[in-house]
Amino acid sequence: MDEATRPHRAIINFCPTGMVPMREMTPHVPLTPAEIISDVCDCIDAGVNLVHLHARDARGVPHYSREIYARQIGGIREHSPDITICVSLSGRNFGEFAQRSDPLMLTGDLRPDMGSLTLASLNFTGQPSINSPEMVRRLAGTMLERGIKPELEVFDVGMVNYANVLIDKGLLEPPFYFNILLGNIASAQATPAQLAAILSALPPGAIWCLAGIGRQQLTANTMGLLLGDGVRVGLEDNIWYDGARAKLATNRALVDRVVKLAGMLERPLASSAEVRRRLGIAPLVASVHDAAPVPRAPSRVASAAT
Repeated sequence: MDEATRPHRAIINFCPTGMVPMREMTPHVPLTPAEIISDVCDCIDAGVNLVHLHARDARGVPHYSREIYARQIGGIREHSPDITICVSLSGRNFGEFAQRSDPLMLTGDLRPDMGSLTLASLNFTGQPSINSPEMVRRLAGTMLERGIKPELEVFDVGMVNYANVLIDKGLLEPPFYFNILLGNIASAQATPAQLAAILSALPPGAIWCLAGIGRQQLTANTMGLLLGDGVRVGLEDNIWYDGARAKLATNRALVDRVVKLAGMLERPLASSAEVRRRLGIAPLVASVHDAAPVPRAPSRVASAAT
């Protein structure tokens, strides 16, 4: 295989918490900022090069607060300044634009590099995620204004179609990063045929990683390493280590397994700096060393916008 056809080094997008897992379901899910920071830093050391964060309040209930995100982002960047950090803008629990966009208002070192953008409404097993066209456009526009890259979350081919609409409207700029989530009860499953339909609609040059929900996580991760730019993995998508659901997973165990699988498939992992370059995200430290500001590089003054 020559250099032109050699696959890029793999992205390992880590989703440690999500909005569903609770202590009653698994003792291993990190809920407090300190627990999330600890799990994230441990898994970065194991090979993770992109992080997808959710926030929980003092009771462990999902929240949108920029203050909670600021604590998590600050702690993670103390450990790994160059790691790419994405914040959730989910529509599962919060319906107002001010709530969903709140973490995008962070500034300085605490500003996220990315924000999740689910491109249409959908049903999960127990609840819907509502993403109206107006909400999707407003979130995309806010990220464009603030220099934050959308993490385009798609569960079926129709969501890719809407991404292409947003591209035509100038609300999304390349390089485009897609999280393709397979295995949701009301969406595309982790089969070659259903994945192929989604891939056929992606814009040229799109960067894409595969996530699998529940039992389909390992299958989707394997296809992502074989065919795509990488994977998404973590307790947000699957709290079990095995298909029989006999053994609860930890975040580190799930990450270690996918890193081992990448090694078996002779797929080296990207560095954190390489992921930032591929996604078009400036290094966090660039503004310290450069005489002129680099677009989209936050300053080294850590502050939360009020």
